[in-house]
Amino acid sequence: MKLHIGDTIRRLRKEKDITQDELADILGVSYQSVSRWETGICYPDIELLPVISDFFGVTADKLLGVSENIEREKTAQYLSRFQQAISQGKVYDCIAIAREGVAEYPNNFALLNKLMYALFIAGDDDGNIPEWKENMEKYDAEITALGERIMKYCPDQALRLEATARLAFNHCEMGRKEIGRTIYESLPPAAFCKENHIWRSLADNERLPFLRNRIKQNYEALRSSIWLLADSGCISDAQSAAAIKKIFELEEIVYDSTAAPEGWGAARLQVDIAKLYARLDNISEAVEHLKVGAAAAKSFDKRPEERFFSSVLLGDITARKIDFETSDTRPLCEIMRDKWLLSPEFDKLRSTDAFKEVLNILR
Repeated sequence: MKLHIGDTIRRLRKEKDITQDELADILGVSYQSVSRWETGICYPDIELLPVISDFFGVTADKLLGVSENIEREKTAQYLSRFQQAISQGKVYDCIAIAREGVAEYPNNFALLNKLMYALFIAGDDDGNIPEWKENMEKYDAEITALGERIMKYCPDQALRLEATARLAFNHCEMGRKEIGRTIYESLPPAAFCKENHIWRSLADNERLPFLRNRIKQNYEALRSSIWLLADSGCISDAQSAAAIKKIFELEEIVYDSTAAPEGWGAARLQVDIAKLYARLDNISEAVEHLKVGAAAAKSFDKRPEERFFSSVLLGDITARKIDFETSDTRPLCEIMRDKWLLSPEFDKLRSTDAFKEVLNILR
């Protein structure tokens, strides 16, 4: 998309009845810079856009000559295409889509954030990207630049905080833990988040959906923390297995004893507890959990475009296939068979009929 910022600056300058020299002095740039902007040779630096907008009393979008409605519609199209690609593990398609969007709307922070996200997961070692390690090095500087740009200039607080957390994560992944820790420390504590305080301002018809969504968020956070504890190496294998069992109990409470609508996590959790039982030489428990995990993987691969659930705590839930995000293009059964089950903890099970039965489920 060709930006018309030069035409807009020239028009606004003439409306204010000031010369290029006067505008250059006000902005602290050279006369030649203003001339190049107005003739379309180049654009002002992004750092100058708020200053120019404030001086002329217009929004940045108006300064850029962009129709907000058109940009909003096209951004939604880019985000939809991105979500379709990420739900299938097509990470390089995600990068291409995000770059296409940013090329058209270079100051659209939703698209810049998606580009940062796509570049980051291109270095995910848990997917099926052979060159993931090379990607970490290749995209490191760009991820950092995007994160810092979003942190500094994005007016949307939620997007800004999301990018901030991802930037810290990237620094930690690249061995710069002190920098990552400093950025993490800049994030607001959970005690002051919107969800902890907005209840007082809600209308009556907003309270039930708010509470159910809040329960879902808290459940997912608690589940994640328990799983992290079990996988942290900070407690014994027996304690870790007991912790994962607590997750199963928690799911029964939240989902009214029905299966949670997230087969990928269910399968992975069963494999993790099976590893623990294998290390504890409890082979029968290990195999039983692998069977449950294999069934969950098979169910996940065959899931419809939408699934519907209901529980007292969560209300009606729609789980959409497209909302799942992954860096792996393979079916879950293939991932479990060709990756997760290769863990050395399962070596002692491989020759057993029970283990072969698990493999048969995954075929």
